[in-house]
Parts: sequence; C-alpha cells; structure tokens
Amino acid sequence: MIIKKFLGKTEEEAVEAAKKELGSGVVIMNVKIVKRKGVMALFQPKMTEVTVALEEENDAKRPLRREGITASAGNPAAARILLQGERPIAGGESTQKEESLLEDRASIEKKLDNLQNLLVSRFQQSEMERKEILEDNDGETEGSEDDEEAEEKEEVTEQQRFMKLLYNTMLESEVDEKYANQIVDEIDVSGQANLPFDYILGDVYQKMILKFGRAEGIIQAEGHPKIVVFMGPTGVGKTTTIAKIASDYVVEEKKRVALLTADTYRIAAVDQLRTYANILEVPFRVIYSEDEAREAIQEFAEYDYIFVDTAGHSHQNEEQLTHMKNLVQVVQETGDIQVFLVLSATTKYRDLLKIVSRYNQIAEYQLIFTKLDETDVLGNLLNIKLYTETPIAFVTYGQNVPNDIEQFNPQKTVKQILSKKQERNA
Repeated sequence: MIIKKFLGKTEEEAVEAAKKELGSGVVIMNVKIVKRKGVMALFQPKMTEVTVALEEENDAKRPLRREGITASAGNPAAARILLQGERPIAGGESTQKEESLLEDRASIEKKLDNLQNLLVSRFQQSEMERKEILEDNDGETEGSEDDEEAEEKEEVTEQQRFMKLLYNTMLESEVDEKYANQIVDEIDVSGQANLPFDYILGDVYQKMILKFGRAEGIIQAEGHPKIVVFMGPTGVGKTTTIAKIASDYVVEEKKRVALLTADTYRIAAVDQLRTYANILEVPFRVIYSEDEAREAIQEFAEYDYIFVDTAGHSHQNEEQLTHMKNLVQVVQETGDIQVFLVLSATTKYRDLLKIVSRYNQIAEYQLIFTKLDETDVLGNLLNIKLYTETPIAFVTYGQNVPNDIEQFNPQKTVKQILSKKQERNA
C-alpha cells in the first residue's frame, strides 16, 4: 500500500500530480488546506494538500496456490492427493488462475463501483421511505412537535445520511460499535458539503483496508528450520489448516517439511495428521513432553519447516494453558519459531475476546481465521485484528485439502463487510 501527499494550488492540481506519479488508480483519502512555510508565506496563497492511497500488486508476500495440484510421474505425493478427490488442472489454466489472484488497480476500482451501486441503491430506497414518512407526518401532525422534529431531520444532508448508511452497514456485519465510530470519525468531511458518494465510500474502503494491514505470513528461516506452532481452541480446524499449508510447501514449493503433534488428548487428531503425513510422504512424530519436542526438532534440523500441532482446549483450562506455554518456550529456545493462533469466524465476539486475551499470555502470534464458509458476517475479523493489534495471515473456507485456504485479502474482506448478507449471497 502506497500512501503519499501531494500539494497544489487547487485540489484538482494536487490530484493531477498524484495521478501523474502513481497512476489513475489512486484513491483520495483526505483533502485539506495548508499554509506555506517560510518568511514569504504571508504574501503567498495557501496550498491544497491531497493524501492518496494506491494498492500495490506485489503487496502479497507469497499467495498460497489453492487451485489444485497436477499429478505427474515424478510427483507421487501429488498423485496421492489427487486420489483423495482433487481435480487436476492444466498448467495454462493454473497459471491464469494464479495471475488472477493478484488484484490490480482495475479490479479494485471495479469492486468499488459494484459496492457503490449496492450502497447507493440502498440509500435511494431509504430516502424514498424517509420522504414518505415526512409526507405522512406533514399530513397528520401539522403544527405538532413531530412536525418540528421532521423539519430538523430534513436539515441533515445527503452526505451525512450516506455516512450513516455506511456506519449501519458495518454494524450489520457485526463490526464493534467502537471501531465503526473510529472509522466514521476519521472521515474528514468538514467544510466539504455534498462530497460525491464514491469519494466517501473510497475513503471508508481504504481506511478499513489500512486498519487490516498485511501479514508477513510464514517467513523462511536462514540456515535452520522454521518451526511453526499452531495453537487455538478445540474444533477450530488447526489440524486441517496445518495439512493445507504443509501441502502447499511440499508439493508446490518443494520444501522439506516435518509434522509434529502435541495433541495427545485426541487420538483422532493424531491419526488425522498421520494420514496427511503419509499422503505427503513427510516424517511425523507424536511428542508427549518438552524433552521429546527438543529431540524431534534436533532430529529434523536439516529440514526447511517443522509444523507443530498443539492440543485444542478451553481457554479457561489453566493447566492446559500452562502446558502450552511451557511447550512454546522450549521450542523458542530450540530454534527459529513462529506462532499462529487459529480462530473460527463463527465464534461469538465476546468469546473471541476472552480467547485471545488468554493466548496473549503464551506468545506473540499471527492470526488464522477458519470457517469463513459458515458465516455471512465478517466484522469479527476486523474487531479481533484491532483488539489484538495482530495481523491476519490466512483464512480458510472449507474442509478440502489442499484447497480452501488463501492468504488474507483485506480488499475482499472489506467489500464483504460493507455488503449486506443477501447482497453477498446474490
């Protein structure tokens, strides 16, 4: 994301300078009048400062390729995965799909146009309903207090009503009222009456994208394995998520990966990860103690990545949280570690706050949200990101391995948040 300020004698001149340098895809975030500096400032006119934003195509570090895996004689792991029901994709088609994952400026503008049409349609509908109510009030309560209130409401500008529509849309998507207020308050419309809807929408859109930010994802270690620990509550899909990411690294990236599990509470979880390890033809170990964790990491010291599955448990279970903390500390002492907290997008906001507060005591982490296919509202993704000040790295939207996972896309998520339920499903 490029954010830059441009000066001009007029707003048009500053915007033209921005487009000349960054291209026509820039989104205007703020416009204000600034004073010139220096001794001669008193004798010169004020300047207009325009802040613009531009989404870069190469912002994504390494998008996971989720289109499928092509089987070949030299790739038995891919062939085995295809036997589980995956559809092979021709090389040309795969390349086209990979390229489509990188969202260029044209597609961003198209998303904004489509979103604007939806919101403007809703705004026009609400305006018609509002005017009908005012007309009814004029006919039925002329001269009354209700009539005076109607006149006061009439003084509210279309600009303010559109801002209110955006605000209510965020609340409908379960964005916390505190964060919705922050976003609306940051939109500077003072002294700028009758701003176009696309200007206001673009400003809200870009500010929400900036609040989501970008996650680093999994960073490769230099000269030794990267140890990646996945933790989270029971039933959020940690094991399946590990299998999806491991499949990408083994089959697509050709990396050496080892799988460990400390989830000795559930036999089914151990068997599930062992099955995926067999399909991918990678080593698998069950670790019952911190000492066994050390030994396993030393055993796979020549590997590129070591993925560690941990036991899912209630965030209220003090004993298991302590055990988790001890395990993570041992791994930190052993090598280069990165931790991910896996959460379900279907979990209630109040419970999510309790969960992340407890896991904050264990280690710094990035977020992974699962089960996006099971909910129509994504406001909690923004809520938890802002509450934890922790980036979202990946999202999953189904059980299919190695598919149904992608690197987090803030543009896509913001568009869904600003769309109503029935509009997203249309």
